[in-house]
Amino acid sequence: MFSYKKFVALLSKNNVTAYKVAKDTGLYPTLFSDWKSGKSCPKADKINILADYFDVPITYFIE
Repeated sequence: MFSYKKFVALLSKNNVTAYKVAKDTGLYPTLFSDWKSGKSCPKADKINILADYFDVPITYFIE
């Protein structure tokens, strides 16, 4: 399962906002709030985009 806490930790570590990540990656900013609330879970392709952006393995986001 996707760990939103790890996403937030990367935001803090890299001093970027979720909006900036969305803008830089082409993802919709609302995706992040949906993931946070549990309204939806990210698909593998979206996790891969985030992993590439933050230069971490995909498994980093899995709890």
